[in-house]
Amino acid sequence: MAEPDNFADSGEPMTNGSDSAPTAGVVSQYVKDFSFENPNAPGVYQQQGQPGFDVQFNIGSNRVGEDLFEVVLKIDVRAEMEKQLAFVVDLSYAGLFAIRNFPQEQIEPFLLGEAPRILFPFARRVLADAVRDGGFPALMLEPIDFHGLYLQQKAQAQGQQPQAPTGQA
Repeated sequence: MAEPDNFADSGEPMTNGSDSAPTAGVVSQYVKDFSFENPNAPGVYQQQGQPGFDVQFNIGSNRVGEDLFEVVLKIDVRAEMEKQLAFVVDLSYAGLFAIRNFPQEQIEPFLLGEAPRILFPFARRVLADAVRDGGFPALMLEPIDFHGLYLQQKAQAQGQQPQAPTGQA
């Protein structure tokens, strides 16, 4: 295993705090806001068939400290069975990310492309558990290419022809 390089290019040891390599890490992640509604219970449980789903995503970020950013992944799900509302889930799942020494042009792609990818599996579990606890089969969302979606939206905002993201969206 290689030893960490604690020496500057000059061969002199680096002093504490002089690390200039770009770093990013998850400080914390949490449910920021959550709602599960089952407005037509118990009648909805008497219906047969699979519900139809409308799933919407929104990603936001804001600076909360010098090197600290909050990223919020908002997932809204509406499920209908036979033209009757089965359930509604609104989840805002957030993470605090510490970002140091990033070039300015790489901060936004990280916050809106990479950070949601990190948060998604945890938000998906919260959502699946809530739907299951509401009396329905667990809803397991497919993985999402957040980086591809970020690039697509960036291209649309700049008036360019969007490229289709790779993988599933």
